[in-house]
Amino acid sequence: MDRRKIVKRGYVSSDQKEFTGIQLEHLKEAAKDTQYLLERGYAVKNATTFVGNHYMFSERQRLALARSVSCKEDVQKRKDKRIREAKGMTVHIDGFNTIISLEVALSGSLLFHCSDGTIRDLAGLRGTYRIIDKTEQAVHLILNRLQNLEIGKAIFYLDAPVSNSGRLKALILQIADEYDFDVSVKVINDVDRVLEKLPGVISSDAIILNKCKSWINLVPAIVSELSHTWVVRLMD
Repeated sequence: MDRRKIVKRGYVSSDQKEFTGIQLEHLKEAAKDTQYLLERGYAVKNATTFVGNHYMFSERQRLALARSVSCKEDVQKRKDKRIREAKGMTVHIDGFNTIISLEVALSGSLLFHCSDGTIRDLAGLRGTYRIIDKTEQAVHLILNRLQNLEIGKAIFYLDAPVSNSGRLKALILQIADEYDFDVSVKVINDVDRVLEKLPGVISSDAIILNKCKSWINLVPAIVSELSHTWVVRLMD
């Protein structure tokens, strides 16, 4: 029996106020304003600061704007590199990025369906991570989906400086024994820089998606099959 304490990854009590009702309506208007500025060359930080000040948003609401809204050029660039057929491929997984998003989904905490089609969360790492009661299920969800896609091999990349990366590696490899394709885990110092140069990347990190050779949008399909998730869309 799993004796891990039940943890709601990404849960913040103020979200129930800041991302519902009139506040959600304000965020949707702010998302349009943010995109307007992005289309005119403003950096994301400058755009969300300007818009956030106008609406008097919290830091978390501003972060939601920054992660949800992309300029049309970037959205098209990502769309052009997106792979839908992965049979026989080797896929390269942004480990913490992907697992944490699914832990957040399983926790019923806040997720965003973003303008580029990805699902993103607001649960930052900040150099620390610990395995929770949702982690094992999150890894199974990833591997089940990859098995359905008939991929050839999966490589997880974990950030070495993040706490418990070694323990997460051991858990992934333990679970991977139940699947009939090759799974490996690399614990390295600069995951983003490595993934930026690869094809078949699984991540929702905007910078990685802009630079990588190709990518697979794995998480939305998984989340759509889960119950009791909370996914907010700020832009149509």
